[in-house]
Amino acid sequence: MTNFIKTNWRTEKILTLEEAEKKAAELKEQGSSTVTVNGAFDLLHAGHLDQLEEAKKQGDVLFVGINSDKSIQGYKGKDRPFITEQARAAILAALICVDYVVIIDSEAKEVQNYLLRAVKPGTHVNGAEYGKPEEWIEYPVMQEVGANGYTVEKINDFSTTDIIKKIRA
Repeated sequence: MTNFIKTNWRTEKILTLEEAEKKAAELKEQGSSTVTVNGAFDLLHAGHLDQLEEAKKQGDVLFVGINSDKSIQGYKGKDRPFITEQARAAILAALICVDYVVIIDSEAKEVQNYLLRAVKPGTHVNGAEYGKPEEWIEYPVMQEVGANGYTVEKINDFSTTDIIKKIRA
């Protein structure tokens, strides 16, 4: 588990990439199906919850990969994320639908590939804004590990970008 500041948070569901790989292998040996989803999950909102709940329905165990603070700054700018990786991981881990959270410190475009190669899920989930699974940037790695793609349709108007715009206005 990643080193955490002293808190009351439940961190037992937060794994390193290596721990996630071992846990996924154990779960598969026990006959459980695994699902992955990844993202920044900065300013967690109801749209994220919709995606996570739908992802959980696609298998027995949901692994959520989150971009590290460093990787988010690399593609969203120095003023992001608003919430630290430790806090984002803890918030996600507190959700019933999330079984494990993995903080991945990598280039943004590679985060999902590290998670996919470690967990080797039966299903990988993405939002509809990314198109069909065959169009996803992680599709070649999904094929490599034998993961199916599942697209979650947006069912509400929540987005982090819109929330930020509203706060700044």
